Amino acid sequence: MEPRTLLDYVLAQLDHSGVTQGVLTHKDGCTVFLTHPATTQHDANVYRPLLCAVLQGAKEVGTSTRMLTVRAGQSLIVSNALPVVSRITEAAPDHPYIALVFPLDLDLLRALAPSLPQSSAHRVSDPFSICLAPTCDDMQDALLRYFHQCETEEARHMLAPITAREIHARLLIGQHGGTLQKLVRHEATASRIFAATHEIRSDLGKPLVVGELAARVGMSSSAFFEHFKAVTGNSPLQYQKDLRLLHARNELQTTGSKVSEIAYGVGYESSAQFSREYTRKFGCSPRQDRVSEAVH
Repeated sequence: MEPRTLLDYVLAQLDHSGVTQGVLTHKDGCTVFLTHPATTQHDANVYRPLLCAVLQGAKEVGTSTRMLTVRAGQSLIVSNALPVVSRITEAAPDHPYIALVFPLDLDLLRALAPSLPQSSAHRVSDPFSICLAPTCDDMQDALLRYFHQCETEEARHMLAPITAREIHARLLIGQHGGTLQKLVRHEATASRIFAATHEIRSDLGKPLVVGELAARVGMSSSAFFEHFKAVTGNSPLQYQKDLRLLHARNELQTTGSKVSEIAYGVGYESSAQFSREYTRKFGCSPRQDRVSEAVH
């Protein structure tokens, strides 16, 4: 019997694959289904532009200055690459946390934006890059159709791209629309901050001079600092530091490079300073983290 709801579909996929904790990548190659049977401690990560729909349980997501709780039936949009902390707040073995993460195609959003009627323009007072809203029935239906279409080669190539376009269009005209519309309009402040975050991410080892970056995106230093913090939840320097440490953690856990080499690669001139800031963020030293990961 074919699953009738989005939750039923994801549960069936997880069950068929034998995944009871962790991540399952869907047949489209980019969407992931998440499940966890218990609550968790805070974990640090980088969220790329995405749609995260919580289908069962609840999760807390945010930055050092802003936190949001996403419950079953809600979804969040992350419109910028953000260093975030998150933790699962509602989950149990007989009622696990279930969610899906659908990556956003910013080029597709930009291609769709000019077709928006003026009456569809959303006014958003909160510029924060994480936006929370109910997952409407039409969106759940579109996602379910998309997943079914990805299961056969013909439909994956012929129909799924059309439905993916529909999903992005529904995001633009739905409750998430204001956040996304501001991002894809080049003249908007959010678009300038997006360009700045992209420049920071492109070379984490490069020293950040805030005034020079502000000038390159066409803003004064004071306006840039204010809007950057409003959009990302962090100052430019803290944003860069969080990204550096998260990138370094990934290098520690996936390569055999020396700690000093990793520290230098993400812009630290002092291994001691790197170790202090790493320990402050993750609760253990770089060497302890590497040993812990090797044990697991």
